[in-house]
Amino acid sequence: MSTELYNDGPVVHQPTFIDGHSVEIPELRILQQDGTTYPNADLPDIDQTLAIKIYHTFAFHRVFDERMVASQRQGRLSFYMTALGEEAASVGGAAGLQPQDMIMMQYREQGALMFRGFSLKNFMNQLFSNADDLGKGRQMPIHYGSKELNCMTVSSTLATQIPQATGYAYGQKLQGLDAVTICYFGEGAASEGDFHAGLNMAAVQEVPVIFFCRNNGYAISTPADEQFRGNGIASRGVGYGIKTIRIDGNDILAVLKATQIARAYAVKEHKPVLIEAMSYRLGAHSTSDDPSGYRTKEEEAKWQANDPILRMKNWLVKQNWWDEAQETALFEKLREEILAAVKVAEVIDKPHIDTMITDVYDVPSAQLQAQLDEVKAHINKYPEAYPFTAGKF
Repeated sequence: MSTELYNDGPVVHQPTFIDGHSVEIPELRILQQDGTTYPNADLPDIDQTLAIKIYHTFAFHRVFDERMVASQRQGRLSFYMTALGEEAASVGGAAGLQPQDMIMMQYREQGALMFRGFSLKNFMNQLFSNADDLGKGRQMPIHYGSKELNCMTVSSTLATQIPQATGYAYGQKLQGLDAVTICYFGEGAASEGDFHAGLNMAAVQEVPVIFFCRNNGYAISTPADEQFRGNGIASRGVGYGIKTIRIDGNDILAVLKATQIARAYAVKEHKPVLIEAMSYRLGAHSTSDDPSGYRTKEEEAKWQANDPILRMKNWLVKQNWWDEAQETALFEKLREEILAAVKVAEVIDKPHIDTMITDVYDVPSAQLQAQLDEVKAHINKYPEAYPFTAGKF
């Protein structure tokens, strides 16, 4: 095949290199921090009902994160990850979809599940790994999932959900469904090989998947300028021939607008879209992280002024859809409900030990059964070390 078929640019006769930053990528902004919209901004499809639902989800998210970090510090939880300052990305992305669309999360997208209706009880049961946990206590905290809500279970390993999302969307295309798959990940995950494999496969096979990158500035303690030299993650979408947009990830209206347009395009054309949402991780990477070791309070303060929840609140007030009395009542109610839910979930029994080997095979193999018997024998030998199993077997 002639190489000329791949060249849609001008032909030159002297060496002409393309600069690594030659691709200029605009950033979509609709809503300003004071609650006003930019002149001539193209607003998303949003009414009062949807706006209030989004804001209630924001409030739930903020209070939930606050209380779960406190619970971890009190020794009630082993681990937790907040999305402080990034709530608009996950909530706005989910709000721009339809219920039949599949959501594949990384580990900071609890807001998407909250918007879909994952109950406070289900969140608590997962975090405390009790007998009512949908995952039967097999996952560490924050690894949520819900078949009913079309939300794939979170996996700790970075970027594995990206090629999985491509494959799932390919199945949606083959079945002719009015559905897409959205795949959330951070800019740090975009350094994994799965990112490149997933995007290239999606572009070549032309599947209805939305790759949603939360560029929050840090991969744990590594800042973005030490992760890559290109123009963010959006430039990579262009390189793979994928329709791409960069947005202000703290602007709920920009996130919603971009996702709505991306979904319509992906369904109609059966092609992928890459959204890069520019944001900042105001909190620690996890409760095991201390960000003071790699960034300054001054840097954090600059981004605190761009709080996405405050920005939306200001907009709602200007629409006469919200007021301070509603604000106070909502946050007080949420704090009471979440604290009460903690007290209930933490005293529910742990899953029966036999559930360790169920759901692997239709009938547990002899090898698995032998391993389980060994565990039981060990626990029976040292019962004082495993009080939570008393009387279980």
